[in-house]
Amino acid sequence: MTEVTRVPLQPISRSSLGKLWIGIAATVIAAGGVAWATQPAHVTVQTIKPGTGPSPTVEDVALINYKGTLDNGTVFDQQNQAVLPLQGVVPGFTKALEQMQRGGKYHVRIPASLGYGAKRAGPIPPNSTLNFDIELIDYRNRAEIEQQQRMMEQLQQMQGAQQAPGGAAPAPGARATAPQP
Repeated sequence: MTEVTRVPLQPISRSSLGKLWIGIAATVIAAGGVAWATQPAHVTVQTIKPGTGPSPTVEDVALINYKGTLDNGTVFDQQNQAVLPLQGVVPGFTKALEQMQRGGKYHVRIPASLGYGAKRAGPIPPNSTLNFDIELIDYRNRAEIEQQQRMMEQLQQMQGAQQAPGGAAPAPGARATAPQP
């Protein structure tokens, strides 16, 4: 059997308690400095022209104008009225779009770790910081887009039925219906 020696705790004096808190605070501050140095890279979004309303979420699809450049000024991509699902782009681009508003113009800086990392991506060398000038024209949530797609498909089916050989156009005032399989 192991014998345990018990040592009674001594009460801490007020001056010692103050020193203890100062020591704890200094440790936390020092640890915070170390943690700050190891913080993950972040996206920088500079507002050139503010937009209005809420910002898109990761579930949304954005309509944007953009120009992407490397630090040396080389343009690697540029598009107007590009439709981009926020889930379908590099993480830094998603994080940037989530900070924007409709009608706004922004300059964005994405570190390599939130871009393409150590991989080459077309004209983008490994470990490249990505710079973008972005105008957020509009955005929609995925459910709205899927509903619009269904409506467009139904409209196309109806138009196809009206134009098919032997298909008769509906009488004025009559409701057109799509053929049933």
